[in-house]
Amino acid sequence: MNRRPTLLAALALTAAAALTLSACGSDEDSAAKDNDKIAGADTGGEKSASPSPSASDSGGRPKITFPSDAKNVFEGGKTGDPTKDAVLADSALSVNSVDEAIFKGTTDTKALGFYNTEKALSSSITYAQRYIDGNDTWIGVTRYFNRKVTLSSDSKAYVTYCSDESKSYIKSKKTGKVDKSPATSDSYVLYNTVLTKNTDGVWRTTDIVSKRGAEECQP
Repeated sequence: MNRRPTLLAALALTAAAALTLSACGSDEDSAAKDNDKIAGADTGGEKSASPSPSASDSGGRPKITFPSDAKNVFEGGKTGDPTKDAVLADSALSVNSVDEAIFKGTTDTKALGFYNTEKALSSSITYAQRYIDGNDTWIGVTRYFNRKVTLSSDSKAYVTYCSDESKSYIKSKKTGKVDKSPATSDSYVLYNTVLTKNTDGVWRTTDIVSKRGAEECQP
């Protein structure tokens, strides 16, 4: 697997987030950023595939669609707490929106700005644009697991999760060539995110950091 650039590697969580998420870390290897990877997320129950066209269109929410050869599987979507479940669902759609921009070849999508704001939005745009400028996309399956929510208040939450990118691959749009280099420990990434709820009840991602090869996410 040829790893995609790590999303939002330059961001830092707030001091409160860092205290809440003891595992928080940033991607320190700047030389590897051009070859690192992330994929989108999805909503659903314990496991789910890429979103259907109607998966996120209720309540004015924009639809998010993936091509048939790319899929995100999200585990642990139900905690028994409706607030935490809502946070997880919107966290998943936030990341999914970044992948949709990559697939569509434009950052001018409704979902990207709907589920991301502040630092997370600006960095997501930069990240997706690197794909677009390189005429690349990705295919395969990315698994998201070990998702955990900490509620800070009625309108602020922290979410951590891991991604398994061992079965998703970079594909050149120009040549159609798929890079299926073997997976390594760097195929597993730890994410720490901050979300805030807006007046419409949408939990929007405002900040995120990632750590590639994190021990907590290794199989």
